[in-house]
Amino acid sequence: MSIIVKILVSIVLIEHLFFLWMEMFTWTTFGKRAFRGAMPPEMFEATKGMAANQGLYNGFLAAGLAWSLLIGDGPWAQNVAVFFLGCVLVAGLYGGYSISKKIIWIQALPAAITLVVLHLL
Repeated sequence: MSIIVKILVSIVLIEHLFFLWMEMFTWTTFGKRAFRGAMPPEMFEATKGMAANQGLYNGFLAAGLAWSLLIGDGPWAQNVAVFFLGCVLVAGLYGGYSISKKIIWIQALPAAITLVVLHLL
C-alpha cells in the first residue's frame, strides 16, 4: 500500500479508536454532547450498555485496520484494508440512515475516500 493510503487508513483507524473511547467510556458525558439531538438526553444512561457494545465493535474495526498496516505482503494488506474499510463504510451508511445523517460524513465518507484512493493507486 502506498504511503497516502496508509495515512488515510490511519485516519479511519484513529476515528474508530475515538468512537471506541466515546461509546465505551464517555457515553453519558461526551457522547451526549456528540449525539445531541439524535435522541433524548435521558436515553444516554439507559443505552450505556448498548453504546459500550458498539464501542467494542468500533475497536474491532480499528484493530482490523491496524492489522492491515502491519502486514508485509502488499496484496494481502490491501485485501484486509478493503475488507475493514468496507465494513466501516457499511456501518457508516447504516448509522447515517438509522441515527443521524452526520454519521455518513464522519464515518462513511472517510472510508469511501480511502477505498477510492486505494483502488486508484
